[in-house]
Amino acid sequence: MTKPSFATVWLDGCSGCHMSFLDIDERLIALVQLVDIVYSPLVDTKVFPDHVDIALVEGAVSSEEDLEKIKHIRAHTTTLISLGDCAVTSNVPSMRNAWGPDAVLRRAYIENVGYRPLIPDQVIPRLLPKVIPIHHVVAVDVFIPGCPPSADTIFTVLTELLQGRTPDVSALTRFGA
Repeated sequence: MTKPSFATVWLDGCSGCHMSFLDIDERLIALVQLVDIVYSPLVDTKVFPDHVDIALVEGAVSSEEDLEKIKHIRAHTTTLISLGDCAVTSNVPSMRNAWGPDAVLRRAYIENVGYRPLIPDQVIPRLLPKVIPIHHVVAVDVFIPGCPPSADTIFTVLTELLQGRTPDVSALTRFGA
C-alpha cells in the first residue's frame, strides 16, 4: 500500500510553525511511517510534486512569488492546511499593509542604509500591494491557528486526517497560542 504524500511549505513568515512541526520530536518517526515527505524546506526537494495528499502551508501571501506558489500548491494538493496565524490571518507580515510596499522598501533599502542605498529589482520577489492570508487566494481545507501552533496540535491534526477523521481544531488551539 502506498503511503499518502505529505509536504510542508513556507511562505512569508518566521518559520516558527516549521520549528513547532519539528518539535513533534520522536513522533516524526511515527509520522514518516504514515506518510512520504515529498516536499519541504526541511528536505532537499526543490520542485513541488504533481500531486500531494496533504500540505501544511505556513506564512502569509505577500509577494508575487508567494501568490504563484500557493496557487500551484492548491492545484496539486488534495488537503491544504493553513498552518499558524500568519497563514490564517496574515498576522505579523500584514503589519506593512498600513504603509504599502513602496514605503517599506524605501525604509529598508534607502533610509536605513549607509552604504550604497538601492532598492533591489532582482533576487527579492516583487511585493503585492497588501499581505493577505492564504484563504483569500485559494480554498483551504483545514485551519490551524496559533503563533505558532503547538507540536501536539500539529501532530493531532495530521494523525486525525490520516485516519480519515476531521479534527476539531477549536478544541486544540486558538489564535496567538
